[in-house]
Formats: sequence, structure tokens, C-alpha cells
Amino acid sequence: MPKLTIDGIKIEVEPGSTVLQACERLGIEIPRFCYHERLSIAGNCRMCLVEVSPGLPKPQASCALPVADGMVVKTGSPMVRKARRGVMELLLINHPLDCPICDQGGECDLQDQAMTYGGDRSRYREEKRAVTDKYLGPLIKTYMTRCIQCTRCVRFMTEVAGVPELGAVFRGEHMEITTYIGKSLESELSGNLVDLCPVGALTSRPYAFTARPWELHRTESVDVLDAVGSAIRIDSRGAQVMRVLPRLNEAVNEEWISDKTRHACDGLRARRLDTPYVRRGGRLRSVGWPEAFAVVGDKLKTMKPEKIAALAGNLADCEAMIALKDLLVTGLGVVNLDCRQDGAALDSRVPAAYRFNTTIAGLDEADALLLIGTNPRREAAVVNARIRKRWLTGRLKVATIGEKADLTYPAAFLGHGPEAVKAVAEGRHPFHAVLKAAERPMLIVGQGALARSDGPATLGLAHRLAEATGMVQEGWNGFNVLHTAAARVGGLMLGFMPGEEGRAVAAILEGASKGEIGFVYLLGADEIDMAALGKAFVVYQGHHGDAGAQRADVILPGAAYTEKNALYVNTEGRVQGTRLAVFPPGEAREDWKIIRALSDVVGKPLPYDSLAGVRARLAAVDPAFAAIDQAPAAAPWGTFGSSTAAVTEAPFMSPVTNFYMTDPISRASRIMAECVESLNSSRAQGGTGTHG
Repeated sequence: MPKLTIDGIKIEVEPGSTVLQACERLGIEIPRFCYHERLSIAGNCRMCLVEVSPGLPKPQASCALPVADGMVVKTGSPMVRKARRGVMELLLINHPLDCPICDQGGECDLQDQAMTYGGDRSRYREEKRAVTDKYLGPLIKTYMTRCIQCTRCVRFMTEVAGVPELGAVFRGEHMEITTYIGKSLESELSGNLVDLCPVGALTSRPYAFTARPWELHRTESVDVLDAVGSAIRIDSRGAQVMRVLPRLNEAVNEEWISDKTRHACDGLRARRLDTPYVRRGGRLRSVGWPEAFAVVGDKLKTMKPEKIAALAGNLADCEAMIALKDLLVTGLGVVNLDCRQDGAALDSRVPAAYRFNTTIAGLDEADALLLIGTNPRREAAVVNARIRKRWLTGRLKVATIGEKADLTYPAAFLGHGPEAVKAVAEGRHPFHAVLKAAERPMLIVGQGALARSDGPATLGLAHRLAEATGMVQEGWNGFNVLHTAAARVGGLMLGFMPGEEGRAVAAILEGASKGEIGFVYLLGADEIDMAALGKAFVVYQGHHGDAGAQRADVILPGAAYTEKNALYVNTEGRVQGTRLAVFPPGEAREDWKIIRALSDVVGKPLPYDSLAGVRARLAAVDPAFAAIDQAPAAAPWGTFGSSTAAVTEAPFMSPVTNFYMTDPISRASRIMAECVESLNSSRAQGGTGTHG
């Protein structure tokens, strides 16, 4: 390995490293604007200049300079400081002096570095360049006169997002960053451009002029609007969530988040349930907690266990699910409960049958991938970016069975439905040989393949395919299920499933419509057919006035994910926790506390009164709940799915048809509604998107 000397310190680094990376290993900070460790090297800004010998008698860009044996590098010599001051002066020639009104103020790289390398006055007396602002959609506000042409945004959209809709036109100081033909951005990851921009050229349009960074309280948490479990930071002021930003988590989301994760937070302020309601005379009327509990308790006490059912929604936390299960199953003997609103054929007895066993980070090692009934670009945008990252290395072959879609990387289309899966499993399709020859083959089964009548048979075919192609081997399990609901894996781990002779979701709805089920407890369940509940007495516990609240006879207002300390399990089985950033509005309470209070009214008090007690109960059910924020242990392989049931000819369809609206929070978001309108308008106009 090459050995070099940096500021008098000798260091040995990996071949192919750059001088900038070597400096960072020593903790030496090198200023930069265009360089980003997850993007290709551009060498545009020249701010990272260092003095190198032997070599040219001038400063050199450390971000683009490979290390060499015997190299001597100086990062703070007079030549280097003079060069950096010169670069900074040139960058500020056309930059407007509008820091007091710039949304980037307080967290601006240009501001910070100008404090070190900027002068106290400008020598520039000519006219400054002005650039027309561009419309990039409802999420990004532009002020292109501030742009320093670092091209981070161009490289991100091309390399990470896989949507090459940004580029540069003209040359020299006349260069401008723009979209092709004035087209608005159509990427599920476009909001990351704001984080990448080192100046105030690209800022958040929804967040514009609302707060300064030093006014905000920061809370580290996780996202629950899909099943990825991206690490996020919630910035709040008072009782209001102002914005959501990504946190670094190499094992899950690296440092990216989807636009829904980032911008649906305004939905936390709309259509909220902040007081209990009871339906009287056909209308919901506001009541106090004692009255609401009394109504629910009377119904539960007089109802036979076989006529009671419970459904957990996509945003339900693990503490609430275990509390509700303990109350209904242990306390009242109920067997009709389910956490699968879509009726997906998932077997809770074999964890490997419902987990993303490869892990998200494991995608970096895969060399052959088969997608079955899933569109990861819509269902898990961050996971899709990880697949694209691996494909860019040239060491991943991808094929898909299901609907044709632009996944941002080439994927061989093998067929529409289960027959194509069967053909690959039996070796009648050439991709069988590709999977068998791969060292790290994997498949991803989506809910579009499992949430259907032949779901068990499709799951069985996927199991058969995995074994036939050698996907399960020592240190590697290539069988993966991609979920779309944050609560799904946690519910399966806790056994929030039908008991012996119990009804699953479809049977519960059928029973309610026939009058065989008289009481249904909806724990944030909004994705079912409410009309099928018939005349059943419905209790809805949740935080938004969505479909469930409209049908309910009693509403118990709960807390959203930003308003409670709660555990969720992502699609790979990783237990993670949300943190309380703001308090629930009005009379709303944390969900497990509502169920604990209800248990006293019913006369079946739960044996825990604190969050620590609930967490201990979770760990007793599954020890994985005691290992928060740790990589999940490998799940043992087993037999699952049906090997005898017949499959249909119906094609697989992704359950996510509208990426921006998949849950009560995003459906209440004005910003998400604007994204849908912008996307529809752009497509209706042939993709120009210039109406904004």
C-alpha cells in the first residue's frame, strides 16, 4: 500500500485512495464544495487545493489526485492558503449578498468556509451575473444566482436517483444548471438535492422562510411511512414539527430519504384526532375519556369472544399491538385478530418467510436479483437506490416478474405472473441458470405477489425457487420479502395473527357483513373496506380522521410517530425506535397507555404500567426486542408457503399506485397533494411541468 506524508505525519492508505481521503483519515479537514463521498469526482470547485511534492509547482485538487508512494502533502502552507483565498474570491464574485434572507443561512458550507478563507471586502467592481430561477417542482425552491456550479445535484440525479433530468447548459461563468426542456423533476428522492447543495441555490420550498436552524429542537428518530425504517432527524419548534431530515445509517438508508419521508410531515398538523368521540344519533360527538372508555368497556363485557375482532394498521407500534393482544387474547379469549390489512400470505411461524433476510446492506454483495410482484421504486425508494448503486458496479443482473416499470436500472422482463415464477423455479427459463451460477443470488417478493388469493402458492413457488438456485447457503440467505407497512414485521413477530380457528382479515370483514362479528377494534387500520364492516360496533384508535375514524362508533385519539417513544421493526427485522419530538395534540395519548387504561375499565388490567414494563413484555415474546438498533440475527430457514395450491393467471400488480399517498399522514399532507397534482399535470402536458 502507498505510504505518504501529510503535514509531517506518515500514513499508509489503500491503493486508489485520493489525497483528500487520506487527509480525512488523519482528521485533517479539507474544504470542499463539489466533492461528496457518495458521488463521482468532478473537481469543479478547486476549493480542496493542497501542495504536493514531488509534482507540479502549483496547488493541486486533492479530491481528484490519487495517492502515490513517497508523496509529501502540505494542507496549510502559505501557497495553499493563498490559493484557497483566491478560489473563494472567485466564487463570491457573482454570489448575491443575501445571507440574512437565505434559507441556507446557519447551515451553509459557503458561509462557513468564507469565514475562514474569505476577504473582508470585494475587489470586484463589474456587473454581477444574474440567472433566471428554474421550476423543479413543488418540493424545491431555486435561487440560481447563488449557484456555484458544483454539479452535486446533477450527479445525484444521474447516479443515485437514476433520473437524469438535471444538466448544465452554456460555459464558463454563463453556465447554468437546469432541467431538460424546463421539465419538473420526477424522482422519489429529489428532496435530497436540498441537503447536497452547499449553498442556497436549492432550498426546500415547503420549509421556505418558516424557521432558522438555531430555533429548532432536534430529535433523532426513524421513519414509519414505509417499511424501510430510514434514520431521520425531526426538527421541531414548540408543538410543531417543522421539517424532517435524514440521519446517517449505513446499514439502512445511508444518508438518503424519500420525498414522502421528508415532506409528508405537514400532514401531522391536519385532520388530527385530538379528543375522544362517541357516535350518538348517527353523529360523532366529543366526549371525555371516562365516557368513551365506559362505552367501549360495556360493549366488550357483553360481547362473546368469538364475536370480537381486532385489526392492526400499517402505522401501529409494537407496544400498542402487544398491549391490545394481551387485553383481547389473554384477557378476553379473542382469537380473531390480524396485522395484515391487505391479507398477504405471510407465515408468522417461520421468520425467514417474511423478512428481508439478505438485509438492505447485503444488496451491496448481490450479483443476481429477481424481483417478484414488486416495484421497489414506489414501495421503497431508498432500497431501489441501493439496488441501482449495486447495478452501477456492473456486477448485478436484474430481472423482474410483474408489471413493467421504469426502475431506474435495466431489468429483464420475464413475465407477468406466477407462471413465470414457476418456469424459473423449474429451470425452464434461462434466468434460472443465471441465479444458479451467481455467488450471491437473491430474490425479492413484494406484497403484489402475496396479497392475493394465490398468495400461499406464490410464496411456495418462491421458496422452491430459492432452494433450487442455491440462494440459501452458509452466511447468505437470498430470500427476501419487501413490506410496505412499518407495522407488519413487528405484528408478525408478536403473533398478532388469528388464533386457533380464528379469522383472518378477509374472514373478519365477511363475518362483520353477515353479523357474525359484532365488535371490531381498529388499531389505526384505515386500508380495509369499511363498508364491509356492516353493522358491527367499531372502535377506532388512531391519530388522523381517515377512513377508520369516519366509520367508527367510538374514536380514541392516539399519538403519531413523532409524538411517542415507540418501537417498530423494519422489513429486514431490525428493531428501531421513534423518539418523542413533540407532544400529542389536545387529549390524544400514547397508544399503549390508552389500551392500558381501557383494560382497567374492562376488568382485565394489564400487568405493566410503564414503558419499561411494556418493553420487557415485548422482549419476553421475542428477545429481538431487547436488541434495539442492532442488526437482526439470521433467521433459521424452514418450510413455508403452499406446494399444492393452484396459481391464477392474473398478473402481479404493485400495491402502491400512488407513491405520495399511502397512509393517513401522507393523505392529510397538502404538500403530498401538490406533488400528485404536479406529477399528473406534467404527464398530461407531455412532461413539460412548466405550469408552476
